[in-house]
Amino acid sequence: QVQLVESGGGLVQAGGSLRLSCTASGNSFSMNAMDWYRQAPGKQRELVAAISSAGNTKYADSVKGRFTISRDNVKSTVYLQMNSLKPEDTAVYYCHVRIYLANYWGQGTQVTVSS
Repeated sequence: QVQLVESGGGLVQAGGSLRLSCTASGNSFSMNAMDWYRQAPGKQRELVAAISSAGNTKYADSVKGRFTISRDNVKSTVYLQMNSLKPEDTAVYYCHVRIYLANYWGQGTQVTVSS
């Protein structure tokens, strides 16, 4: 059973920073690409950042240059460092992994950016 547990969300002023963490269990963490998604009220869930098993990364245009995804395979943890936060970054952030045909999601962590 794959489990993803996120932490690190909270309330921050515009221009501030937060670091999200997602710790995985029940899978071969180092072999899987990991993603961060977010969902704002009334909007569809969107991909924010992804990191492959080899450490290659990609980002949504809206967060390029401000967010950094990284992973620690020893700790089975993926991180999302978020800098220069904007009110439009306010959303619930979800950790995600796809293993074969199954999608696994964390419970989500709320990020609120005040102006």
